[in-house]
Amino acid sequence: MRGRRVALFAFDDFQLLDVTGPAAVFGMANTTLGREIYDVQVVSAEGGLVRSSCGIALQACAISTVPARSVDTLLIAGGSSIAMQNAAKTGKSRRWIPNCARASNRFGSVCSGAFLLAELGALHGLRVATHWASCDDLAIRFPDVTVDSNSLFVIDGKAWTSAGVSTGIDMALSMVERDLDRSVADSIAKFFVLYARRPGYQSQFSDFLNAQASAGAPFRELANWVQTRLSQQLDVPTLAAKAKLSERTFYRKFVAATGLTPARFVENLRLDEVRAFLATDLPLKTIAVRTGLRSTSRLNEAFERRFGVAPSLFRQMHNSGGVATTSKIKTMRPGKPSTTSGSTHVTSRRPKNVSAPRQTARIS
Repeated sequence: MRGRRVALFAFDDFQLLDVTGPAAVFGMANTTLGREIYDVQVVSAEGGLVRSSCGIALQACAISTVPARSVDTLLIAGGSSIAMQNAAKTGKSRRWIPNCARASNRFGSVCSGAFLLAELGALHGLRVATHWASCDDLAIRFPDVTVDSNSLFVIDGKAWTSAGVSTGIDMALSMVERDLDRSVADSIAKFFVLYARRPGYQSQFSDFLNAQASAGAPFRELANWVQTRLSQQLDVPTLAAKAKLSERTFYRKFVAATGLTPARFVENLRLDEVRAFLATDLPLKTIAVRTGLRSTSRLNEAFERRFGVAPSLFRQMHNSGGVATTSKIKTMRPGKPSTTSGSTHVTSRRPKNVSAPRQTARIS
């Protein structure tokens, strides 16, 4: 008996990792369990070799040979804007993709593949994710779609959409967890030597990566040092001593380099770590100690100030695979930032249907 069919739709000039990343996750699930759980196929409008943006070509099945009702999971790869436009013009694709999205148990996209789904009307009224560089464009072109500009991936009903490139791996791992068991997904992540499994609600934006990318010496090294010592005391005297600067000079140069005070930078890293721990069953008191927030009361106060929801409620909202669906997001209190975006407001120049990203480094 064949496994659940996973159809990965590609086209000329597609982003290679958008296809091979999820394919590797589903294939490793088969290897891990020693049987075919997933029947993974690359499909395209005409079949044959499909050339990726980096020049590597993949052999694809023609969609005419893949009945829409036979597909359990449909994922659309991303690519350049021209490539997406060309793919959307193909008559066979325009008919097969919407039919498959309706008939499948779940469908979605990786990276800019959301544009193709939106162009074909498959995302009407849904909340979606896409690459951070394309969020505004997607929101402007498709005002009937709500764009979450921060989350790594978003589930709305049976639609699964992920942000940039590597997040397709995170989303596929969450699919495996939902289909099979968390231990299987964790085993795959371990085999792939992933530093950590990233839940969908984790932001595309990272203060840690921002410090690594934009801050020069000694702050780049300091950010690495802080990230591995979040449970310890990390006040200005400690950080200034590590950077070999006077406290006043350290404070002034750190703010200029990162745009954050040292205290806010450290707290943001700690709260990002808290969000990761909330995907586990660790008690809040233990999480507070491990992240350097010391007490449950301080953790609750800092977490709610930043994300607009108590950590206990946040954990309840994300206890089914670590992703907030639209219905869950609507339970947020008015005036508070969305837990999936981490933002506090939408600027007047940003499309109303896209959440405002924090101004920090992007995770591909």
